[in-house]
Amino acid sequence: MRTDVTFRSAGLQLAGHLYTPDEDTGGPRPAIVVGHPGSGVKEQASGLYARRLAEQGFATLAFDAAYQGESEGEPRGLEDPAHRVEDLKAAVSFLVTRAEVDADRIGVLGICASGGYSLAAAGTDHRIKAVGTVSAVDIARQFRLGADGIQSPTVLQRMLAAAAAARTAEARGDDVQRFDLFPATEEEARRGGRHVFEGWQYYCTPRAMHPRSAKALTWTSVDHIVTFDAFRAVDLIAPRPLLMIAGREAVTSWMSVEAFQRAQGPKELVWIEGAVHNDLYDKDEYVTPAVARLTGFYLETLGKSDSVG
Repeated sequence: MRTDVTFRSAGLQLAGHLYTPDEDTGGPRPAIVVGHPGSGVKEQASGLYARRLAEQGFATLAFDAAYQGESEGEPRGLEDPAHRVEDLKAAVSFLVTRAEVDADRIGVLGICASGGYSLAAAGTDHRIKAVGTVSAVDIARQFRLGADGIQSPTVLQRMLAAAAAARTAEARGDDVQRFDLFPATEEEARRGGRHVFEGWQYYCTPRAMHPRSAKALTWTSVDHIVTFDAFRAVDLIAPRPLLMIAGREAVTSWMSVEAFQRAQGPKELVWIEGAVHNDLYDKDEYVTPAVARLTGFYLETLGKSDSVG
């Protein structure tokens, strides 16, 4: 069962989908906040995981980040890591007010960039009792080092120069300056390398494209992003449990490994064989084993719903 909801995050109204099991008897039950990838919306990967986990007896909340999707915030397409972390904490605050939810049994699941944001949020918010990630990325590391970790430093310097120029142009009265996240054509996407093509294939084709998913970010996002460190507070999560899931073939998997190494435990890193980064967003042969591991993890750490058997 899906309910459209709204809640506030740092003064902005966020739009979300609250999922509860069809046999819901009113709770209270354990709950999971599900954060979407950097350019995603709640109707894509986060909504899929939220629905699948609700089928296992949890209340789950997928929502659009501030400045994106159906949520408030100007300029549109701003990616502000500090606000994204606040959004996750605000989602927890929303859940603790719901009769369906046991406020002492709330976990978080972050996908892609929200994987990194979830680690940052959980490190400083003890209301989050368990943390799961899927294809976790620290968006700052991706901008600084590339998805594969070997990007030339000159790429970042060029982006920072463009961001500075955009701020100047906007100060002089120009419209908000943005950059495209994806190439315009499949040919261009293939030339951009494996990770670029995988992202284009997910977001820009009928496979998963959505009119509200971000196809461009503001240039001012860049200097917000590159000074962030999603893994700075990973060690503060312990003794609360952490489960990280990554595709064995994902070029981004080094970030899950780095975060896992920093975590103090209890912790587990699960590999999904054969999967690339975006495969874990929607391909059933990879999503199903990921959901199975997440279900077991959250059942163990948050407990079974009081309203289900």
